[in-house]
Amino acid sequence: MANGSISIAIADDHTLFRKSLKGYLSQQKSIEVVIEASNAVELINELKNKTADIVLLDIFMPELNGDEAVKIIRAQYPDIKVIILSMYTDLAMVNDLIDTGIHAYISKADEPEQLLQAIRSVCENRIYKNKIFTEALYWNRQLNVKYGNIGKVNNSLEDREKKILQLLWEEKSNKEIADEVFLSVRSIEKIRQSMKEKLGVKSTIGLIKYGLNTKIIGVDAPKATTMSSW
Repeated sequence: MANGSISIAIADDHTLFRKSLKGYLSQQKSIEVVIEASNAVELINELKNKTADIVLLDIFMPELNGDEAVKIIRAQYPDIKVIILSMYTDLAMVNDLIDTGIHAYISKADEPEQLLQAIRSVCENRIYKNKIFTEALYWNRQLNVKYGNIGKVNNSLEDREKKILQLLWEEKSNKEIADEVFLSVRSIEKIRQSMKEKLGVKSTIGLIKYGLNTKIIGVDAPKATTMSSW
């Protein structure tokens, strides 16, 4: 983020929605829309010449679907955060996108404030744990229970690492975690990276999935909703 301003790229093939979203975000303090693309191919081409902190991406678009676009963005621009905006809330699909490396998933039926909260959260390296995102993680855990994968996971984290994992689940920032465990922010960053390397995961969400699967994270499961709607 340059000078505290969050730069946003939008990719959506619905012109009215895209332009309305751009207008709404442009009215927000410290948010600047730097790219407005009608499809994922156009977005990726624009990213070659312009930088963005966050990409807002629809999942189903012509020429290149959002899931493939996420893979390209994560490979070529690993520092860019990806937030999916979609009317589709199938838990299996959301879980697959989480594995691909998205940072948040917002339904187009949600209130605009949820999108702003997600933008702020991912910019602070927090997970944005809204209902659909959380349910997708629990759906993944239920699959692991069903097929017996949880017992195969080697629980190799130290007590302090487990504490940090729980705080990540609670959407704490690195600064808040550092204050709670009496370490520096830099130390927390190093520990998070060390945990990823130790467990063989690529993202904070990978850590969260590990924590849920091994029951390190203490939390009550959300109420179930249907797989295709919410």
